Amino acid sequence: MATLFLQYPACSTCQKAKKWLTENSIEFTNRLIVEENPTVEELKAWIPRSGLPIKKFFNTSGLVYKELKLSEKLPAMSEEEQIALLATNGKLVKRPLVVTDSFVLVGFKPDEWEKLK
Repeated sequence: MATLFLQYPACSTCQKAKKWLTENSIEFTNRLIVEENPTVEELKAWIPRSGLPIKKFFNTSGLVYKELKLSEKLPAMSEEEQIALLATNGKLVKRPLVVTDSFVLVGFKPDEWEKLK
């Protein structure tokens, strides 16, 4: 199973998640989410695989999210517009993300990540 790990190295949650992957001997391809943010095509594939609504892909505690006042704007935006916006800036995307052929994990919840084993 190919595992893609999207993270921001300065993020403490991403650091914990990376440590968890290593400690559990899970091989992964590392991708820096700010340098290589998810594309519209990737997000359109990943969101359904996650089983989560698009809003769960937004980093609601991030500065960019707050500066753009997205808590007010997102409800009025279409799914296409939200995905296009997410694809513009890796800091808008909740991290870390783990992408496999069969599922996508958003954020680091060790209980959920057990399915990677």
